[in-house]
Amino acid sequence: SPRIQNGRVVLEGLDGSGKGTQGALLMDKYGVAHIESGAVFRQHVGSGTELGKKAKEYMDRGELVPDEITIPMILDILGKQGDKGWLLDGFPRNMEQARKLHEALDKAGMRLDYVVEIQLPRETAKQRIMGRRLCAVNNNHPNNIHIDAIKPVGDACRVCGGALSARADDQNEEAINKRHDIYYDETNGTLAAARYFKKLAAADPKTTYIELDGSGSIDDIRNTLLAQLH
Repeated sequence: SPRIQNGRVVLEGLDGSGKGTQGALLMDKYGVAHIESGAVFRQHVGSGTELGKKAKEYMDRGELVPDEITIPMILDILGKQGDKGWLLDGFPRNMEQARKLHEALDKAGMRLDYVVEIQLPRETAKQRIMGRRLCAVNNNHPNNIHIDAIKPVGDACRVCGGALSARADDQNEEAINKRHDIYYDETNGTLAAARYFKKLAAADPKTTYIELDGSGSIDDIRNTLLAQLH
């Protein structure tokens, strides 16, 4: 589908809903840039940039990185993509970010092609988060001790054999609950941002809003998604 190849996609979903996995699959299939806000932060944290140091303080507490750090970081990356397609994962997380993204796209004469919302019950998402393991070679290699299809091989990445680790905030139930509360806030949170784009999509035939059930297998979700990206 040529439309998605240089398309602009926003992927929304509860932390643990499989957003990262589906985003990576779309990136591999269509070659769109996968812009994942968490990875952007971790890059800055790893490089010890000023923004990274500030972001780390919030991330360690399980809090969202404030808009004045997040928004410029993301918009800067989008600006560098030019006409190439991209997939935004984990942004916008609130109403302010949604408005700023819409404003920036509007200014550049761009619009979103697809907004994908993956739906999943909180408890299921929490189990998945706590089972998540990160591969040292590639963060997008899916490994999860609670999901049979992507169980690691012992302590090694099932894709490449790389070393695995668990993120500290993934093992902290209080931090997970905090993240999920932010997601479900329908006034200012992530769901509010999703609904904002749903409304825009209803008025604009060029933007397609897709709601996906995230409780199935990775392949099921992927196939359902691909069938709707046309």
